Amino acid sequence: MGKSRELIELDLEKGAHNYHPVEVVLTRAKGSFLWDVEGRRYIDMMGAYSTASLGHCHPKIIRSLVRQARKLDVTSRAFYNDQLPTWLDDLTRLAGADKALPMNSGAEAVETAIKLARKWGETVKGIPTDRSEIIGCEGNFHGRTLGLISLSTEPQYRANFGPLLPGMRTVPYGNLRALEKAITPRTAAFIIEPIQGEAGIRVPPPGYLAKARELCRRHNVLFIADEIQCGLARTGRLFCYEHDGIQPDLVILGKALGGGVYPVSAVVGRGDVLGVFKPGDHGSTFGGNAIAAAVSQTALKLLSDPALIARADRLGQWAQAYLRKHLANASVVRDIRGKGLLIGVEVAPEIGARPLVEALKEEGVLTKDSHEVVIRLAPPLNIRKKHLRQALEAVTKVVQKARAAPA
Repeated sequence: MGKSRELIELDLEKGAHNYHPVEVVLTRAKGSFLWDVEGRRYIDMMGAYSTASLGHCHPKIIRSLVRQARKLDVTSRAFYNDQLPTWLDDLTRLAGADKALPMNSGAEAVETAIKLARKWGETVKGIPTDRSEIIGCEGNFHGRTLGLISLSTEPQYRANFGPLLPGMRTVPYGNLRALEKAITPRTAAFIIEPIQGEAGIRVPPPGYLAKARELCRRHNVLFIADEIQCGLARTGRLFCYEHDGIQPDLVILGKALGGGVYPVSAVVGRGDVLGVFKPGDHGSTFGGNAIAAAVSQTALKLLSDPALIARADRLGQWAQAYLRKHLANASVVRDIRGKGLLIGVEVAPEIGARPLVEALKEEGVLTKDSHEVVIRLAPPLNIRKKHLRQALEAVTKVVQKARAAPA
């Protein structure tokens, strides 16, 4: 039994089976590359669900992590620390926001936004106590807490976990008429991913986000953008919602916010909305700790570089054009879509994306399937073009081979 197999078997024996990973055991990473325990190198086209947007073990990120860890670590929010205030200033300035609230995981940040929306709904909008409603979109993925699966339309995420949170409604993604019909006087907020990642890199119709934003404004409903996966330069804009020229009331960030090495998330937005929280309403022992703030401050400087953002946009357009050209005759391909370096290749259901992902591993490319039929392509934003080309050549080869697969 090889070392990889031995470690996988130990994981399966001792760990809960709540994931189904691609069978590769990683031990080292650098930039756009990952190495397994047998020493084989892979091109990372997964980017840790956009967490590794700056590549792996970025030297400036690592220096910030080590420097701060040696100086001041976690003291809890019982005290101020000297890193959090400047991080809050940087983040709010970049987002054009008034205030920010730091958390750790993306799911925690979404829960935070929903709590904010509910309290704002009752104390500011005047929704009767315990009657607030939150509207989300079909196919959403905001996290797996009890509150967030209550908004999910994925049967597996909900089954056997009831009773679920009341007041959570969903409408078809990209359907403005359905959203308008769903809004009632009790609606506190509408939450949306500007691009749905887990649903298969789904992009709404042009102009939809701007119209939905205006609809929310007209009905005094908070517009919340979940940019945990699609934000922070991933789509060729610092924030994905910028493609539509809008400003949400609240923006949820995570993943890349921690530079790929530390869990950092945040809700940023209007001061009057975040201002509804009073001491004791909400919190996190680790949220806003000195290490998190120092690492994230460095990550923000790197991610907000106009050259990096423009390059992500340019490379993304080139990558989609490459795939469309070289997969034009691939009968199994149903769609190629995305923005920037967040791209999905949808294949026929009878083929499925998982076998293609496994085949890509054998070609030295690592990624993951989304929604069973989509190959996710989300490499580090600073990947070299020649390595991106190599990965796309592998994708083309694997997908073209699937043409002969039986239905």
